[in-house]
Amino acid sequence: MNGKRTPLDLVRAEPGPAYTATFDGAQIAVLPGQTVAAALWSAGVTAWRTTRGTGEPRGVFCGIGVCFDCLVTVNGRPNQRACLIRAEPGDDIRTQHGTGHDETGEGEGR
Repeated sequence: MNGKRTPLDLVRAEPGPAYTATFDGAQIAVLPGQTVAAALWSAGVTAWRTTRGTGEPRGVFCGIGVCFDCLVTVNGRPNQRACLIRAEPGDDIRTQHGTGHDETGEGEGR
C-alpha cells in the first residue's frame, strides 16, 4: 500500500461489479449502492441542475436531502434528490433545468 487509503479501503467495502447508467446521453459507471450524486461525482460531474431565474449550475450542497440543491431528472421524473436516490442499472439521468416538469405534471416520486 502506498500510504494513501481510499474510501473503499476505510470501510473495507467490496462492491459488486459496476453497471452503467447515462447522464445527458453519456454512459457512466455506477457501483452497486451508489446514489445518483455519488455516481455523478465519480464520473467527474459536479453540477446537474440549473436555477430557475439565472440558470446558475447546482449540484450537491448538504448531501442529506435537506437543501434540494441536487435535484435531477431520472427516467423522465424531475425533482429527484440525487443525494438520496439510489442509481439503478440503465437509469437515464438528465440535467434538470429550472423547476422541471414531467409529462404527468406531477414531478414527484420515482
